Amino acid sequence: MKIFAYKPGHDGHVALLEDGRLAFSIEAEKDSGPRYGPITPELMLHGLSLADDVPDVLAVSGWLRSFRPMADPIGAGYFGETEAGIIDRPQRFQGRDIRYFSSSHERSHIVGSYAMSPFAQGQPCYALVWEGVIGSFYRIDEKLGVRRLGTPMSGPGHKYGFLYGLADPKLPVDARKSRREDAGKLMAIAGYGHDTPETPQERVLMERLIAWDAVAAPLRKADFTDTPFFNIGLDSQEFRNLALRFQNAVFERFAAFARREMTEGLPLLVSGGCGLNCDWNSAWIGSGLFADVFVQPCTNDSGSAIGTAADAQYRYTGNAKIAWDAYAGEDFVHDEADLSGFEAVARDDGELAARLKAGAVFAWVQGRYEIGPRALGNRSLIAAPFSAETHTRLNAIKQREGFRPIAPILLEEELDRHFGHHGPSPHMLFFQTVTTDALKAVTHVDGSARAQTVTQAQNPQIHALLTAFKAATGYGVLCNTSLNFSGKGFINRMSDLVRYARDTGLDGFVVGDVFYRKA
Repeated sequence: MKIFAYKPGHDGHVALLEDGRLAFSIEAEKDSGPRYGPITPELMLHGLSLADDVPDVLAVSGWLRSFRPMADPIGAGYFGETEAGIIDRPQRFQGRDIRYFSSSHERSHIVGSYAMSPFAQGQPCYALVWEGVIGSFYRIDEKLGVRRLGTPMSGPGHKYGFLYGLADPKLPVDARKSRREDAGKLMAIAGYGHDTPETPQERVLMERLIAWDAVAAPLRKADFTDTPFFNIGLDSQEFRNLALRFQNAVFERFAAFARREMTEGLPLLVSGGCGLNCDWNSAWIGSGLFADVFVQPCTNDSGSAIGTAADAQYRYTGNAKIAWDAYAGEDFVHDEADLSGFEAVARDDGELAARLKAGAVFAWVQGRYEIGPRALGNRSLIAAPFSAETHTRLNAIKQREGFRPIAPILLEEELDRHFGHHGPSPHMLFFQTVTTDALKAVTHVDGSARAQTVTQAQNPQIHALLTAFKAATGYGVLCNTSLNFSGKGFINRMSDLVRYARDTGLDGFVVGDVFYRKA
């Protein structure tokens, strides 16, 4: 069975399931599209062109035509955890009779995390969906029946990101909504916070944010000009302390509910944009409440079409599980590019390791790009992990704030040597404690790192480079950050890559088995 699915709205993408396997997931922002971009007609036609035949099912991931106020739905709409709201009807498509299927955005998170999880079908699970609007726990029974357990807080994602914009003078006071990138920045800022005694001003603001009904009305900066944290500035230690305190308060709101209501010790499936918060993911593992914790690499809305396709597959076949890996995007496009100034030679991982050891920064491109927002070794900037100067240079290349951390990518067997951890982290979704002072470029100010672990089976190309780098330096660890223009998704064509290398002063780039070094 072929199921072609698409997700409207931000983080738009198309996905194809073929007989229970994820054939591809192509996101609007990838190939240097605008970050968080919506689906376009061109993307839809391109996705359909990659399917060998007319799909058996066209699956629409539920959404809303206009989010504020809540308006007419697209497909099955935004809310609804049960099968009651599913739309399933015959449809004529490209001269064939197929099925039209749609389930809610809420279900796309729940079923998607269940379908991609390592747990066998029939294993009951808890699920947490926390994102911009939804903040709820569920129980999934052995027949994939979903029951909402409760909503500790509406809109945790919007509230979390809003706090950053409230303090940032660059966000206009009359901004109609918070910036999507602000939640990730607040996670970085929280690492600079001190665990000081709570102030009355902090308590008043946090209680007001937590109580806000994020479904009924958006948070607006103009409504919070009376707080002392309004435009206080991102360098203010008072704001950084608040960022840490608010991050902990949001988690504790959900953790208190889980301790009280979720006592069976089932595995936990985490989905929604808040699943990109590595501190919270690690805290769920450390809570001891669950048999296991699973977060997929496309936990934000970039996994919604996959979730809806899996929901359709379950309805028509009874199979709720899918085969997938993180590299289900598109192959690199070798379009025409001016390569003057670069010398193309056969890739030699020993040479690359020596150059990295000497301070080089390279772009690294292999195979198909990653699903979700994290670069996992196929569309990456790489560098040696040893110096603070490398951290500064990488943030300058990426044109982003100096407080943003750089992640390490490492051989899985290196994890015990250099990090305190909860286990392997192949999708860069958990924090680890750095136990050595040798990795300054990838150690955040609070002593943490957001590591990606690699095995030879998961990614043989980057594994080989890490092995060569370990032979050269004694450390099977590199800096790894996403290869993209500022405000854009991953670079995925040669012309863009060459321009990026020239504009940012890279020391070269690797595409497949070819190393393009500065002449």
